[in-house]
Amino acid sequence: MTDTLAPVSATSSARTRLRVTGPRVVLSEWTKFRSLRSTVYTLLMAVVFMIGLGALITAIAANQPGGLEPGQSPISTSLSGIFFAQLAIGVLGVLLISGEYSTGMIRSSLTVVPRRLPMLWGKLAVFAGVVLLTMLVASFTAFFVGQALLSGQHLDASLTDPGALRAVVGAALYVTVAGMTALALGALLRNTAAPITTFVAVFFVVPTLTLLLPASLTDHFVQYLPSNLGGVLTGGSSGLAHALAPWTGFGVLCGYAAVLIGIAAWRLRRVDA
Repeated sequence: MTDTLAPVSATSSARTRLRVTGPRVVLSEWTKFRSLRSTVYTLLMAVVFMIGLGALITAIAANQPGGLEPGQSPISTSLSGIFFAQLAIGVLGVLLISGEYSTGMIRSSLTVVPRRLPMLWGKLAVFAGVVLLTMLVASFTAFFVGQALLSGQHLDASLTDPGALRAVVGAALYVTVAGMTALALGALLRNTAAPITTFVAVFFVVPTLTLLLPASLTDHFVQYLPSNLGGVLTGGSSGLAHALAPWTGFGVLCGYAAVLIGIAAWRLRRVDA
């Protein structure tokens, strides 16, 4: 009898040790995240865009004879690199999950996590945490570098100025939510090309095309475009006729991301990989 119960006890103990839990899923996703060389390279590109391009654009603006152009502010100018940083983070968000579908590794991931949804929540948690911390550092650095360049022309601003801290922190929040939106698109469309194309179209192409349309038409919806919601948060879309309040706009942006994540979660639960 003892010989019969021992294996059962050992099996039960092994199952307890191997039980799928939230922290273990997050740790697994973190291991996958940091093991990809593309992750480091893409994050580095986003930081370079945020700081380097922001410094370049600020230096050009500081040396213009008339100073800053109408609609520009010392804060938004120093954060100009956000335009390209969001592209790098968006691509990273798509690749984080589309890479598993393209290699077939998603089947192994879902075998280990049979309930499926914890895998998606783990990816989102790891992605959001890393991107937010990285872009916070990059955003503050871009701001201080930009103000140092503008100080020679006495155009600089302080972090204590109205809206300055909100813009710097908001830049990191905006890029993070934009990246989570891209990750949701990757989970929904399950390949690389279609989600990246959709992300670029929504965040880059459509806002540009609206500039070609009559203002009487675009005034009714242009303030709800994701890029303009982010621009208001960072102080870069003050020219909008009916711009939303900064944190209201950020709430709408989070709503877009939540809807896409919800649809992606529904498809992941209902449709086989």
